[in-house]
Amino acid sequence: MKKLAIIASTAALALAACGDTTDASDDAVADTVEVPADDAMQDAPDPVADDNSMMDDDETIDAAMDEAEADAEAAGDAAEEAVDDAIAAAEAAQDEMDAAAE
Repeated sequence: MKKLAIIASTAALALAACGDTTDASDDAVADTVEVPADDAMQDAPDPVADDNSMMDDDETIDAAMDEAEADAEAAGDAAEEAVDDAIAAAEAAQDEMDAAAE
């Protein structure tokens, strides 16, 4: 029982030695966060809408998606051909090495 009392009192003293807990929300108030941010953005120009950045026409969007899909398929086909060519070259090199070894 004495051991438990010693451990409890030691734990209480250790916690008391830690002092106050600080909360980050106490430091993040309008004066320390929003005001400096507003001051930093004061000389920045206002954002300008880019009319070319958005496509509103569904047909335009569909055409762009079809074009992107066709480009992706062509790139995939070209990659497949490159792999086939590399395999064929490796097989030819292996055949030459086998023939030279005989």
